[in-house]
Amino acid sequence: MSGPEQPILEVQDAVKRFGSVTALAKGNFQLSRGEVHAIVGDNGAGKSTLLKIIAGAHRADEGRLIVEGKTIELANPKAASQYGISTVFQDLALIDHLDASANLFLGRELYKRPPLGWLGFLDRRRMRARAVEEVRRLKVGVKSVDQLVASMSGGQRQAVAVARAVAFGSKIVIMDEPTAALGVRETAAVLQLIKELKAQGLSIIMISHSLPDVFAVADRITILRLGETISTVSAEDTSLEQIVGIMTGAYVPTK
Repeated sequence: MSGPEQPILEVQDAVKRFGSVTALAKGNFQLSRGEVHAIVGDNGAGKSTLLKIIAGAHRADEGRLIVEGKTIELANPKAASQYGISTVFQDLALIDHLDASANLFLGRELYKRPPLGWLGFLDRRRMRARAVEEVRRLKVGVKSVDQLVASMSGGQRQAVAVARAVAFGSKIVIMDEPTAALGVRETAAVLQLIKELKAQGLSIIMISHSLPDVFAVADRITILRLGETISTVSAEDTSLEQIVGIMTGAYVPTK
């Protein structure tokens, strides 16, 4: 009989200090293939620090980061992308005066064949065709890839940022507060997008302050408090009140 499936990603006893301040004292996390796994905790719990270690934005002072069974070190987010890890940060990092197609290829622009490519001429037709393909694949609610990002709703902007994150071979997508400052309809669209990513086999890490949104899509929930991982629970077998209790220390989960 085969054993349990190896996690696609694992963080073991991660520690991160900033001078005399310990932002993460004991961060532990496991992500299974094809799951939506939420990370929650109060302000200062260590969520953002753990996220940035996985994303390659911070290097842990201690501990291990393991991807598909291999211990790795990430110098920056570009290095993380080489292991199939993409991050959609809360600010989305989109350029308002560019359209969805151009934003999708930001930093990965396609150039025309030589000699025009040598002169810096972009192959906009090829980029647009790929953008249309990605938007259709993810069922993104963007009317046209020619639409300027400045004219898009918050939900549409989030969708473009996600499409950019998954368009180039990502296996793991980290979403930092994906529904923050969105209305009810836009939030529902983003949550549906997360479900679509899961349906296509991607593994999703979702960091959110909105517990109702977490329960709407997450398979498992990891709770941090005061820089330490306290517990990982099944969303199906846990209540919102229990999560709040674990976050505040009022409820101690059984081992």
